[in-house]
Amino acid sequence: MAAAKEIIIDVVSDAVCPWCFVGQKRLDKAVASLPDIDVGIRWRPFQLDPTIPPEGKDRKEYMRAKFGDGDRLRQVHANLEEIGRSEGIAFDFDAITVSPNTLDAHRLIRWAATSGEDVQGRVARRLFQLYFEEGKNIGDHEVLVGAARECDMDEAVVRTLLATDADRDAVRQEIDTVNRMGVSGVPCFLIEGRYAVMGAQGSDTLAEAIRKISEAKERGELEDAAD
Repeated sequence: MAAAKEIIIDVVSDAVCPWCFVGQKRLDKAVASLPDIDVGIRWRPFQLDPTIPPEGKDRKEYMRAKFGDGDRLRQVHANLEEIGRSEGIAFDFDAITVSPNTLDAHRLIRWAATSGEDVQGRVARRLFQLYFEEGKNIGDHEVLVGAARECDMDEAVVRTLLATDADRDAVRQEIDTVNRMGVSGVPCFLIEGRYAVMGAQGSDTLAEAIRKISEAKERGELEDAAD
């Protein structure tokens, strides 16, 4: 019976997506509200803009090209700042100077999955904090190595791997896979590999989805659907 209460959630996200940061906070609250369900979380890659060069782009110019010079961007940021405060996030958009390519950040998150219990989750959360609350360039290898060290990964191994092409193709293939599955925006929460909750839904909505799927799994209905 206990095994039936184990639920796996694949979180498809990008570390430079503010709604993914909000979604992470809400997922954490949802999981905390379900102490009777063992929820395993795996972080999956997505790139909002894979065309950004490895060195990144000037943040102001990049955002100006997307939102223009008017009030639109200020309104977007103000809305996110208000939502962030309610979720315990201190968004500091003015501190961000570089819009990075996140491929290397996703490589780090991938390696973290084999570095110990919940290390991957800690790394994903730390990258959100570094970028959105501290304005760090998470495309910079030194920033990534620092995040790895803080999360108890092997600093020397991470530094060595980042200097190579290790797992670049594997991350791109994962992104292609979720794109083929129809995931076109993030965050996306894939529960038990078959039920998708799209967007930064409220923690109550996420908790309800997790509970319903857990109950269906406990009744054996997921296995029946797979047959």
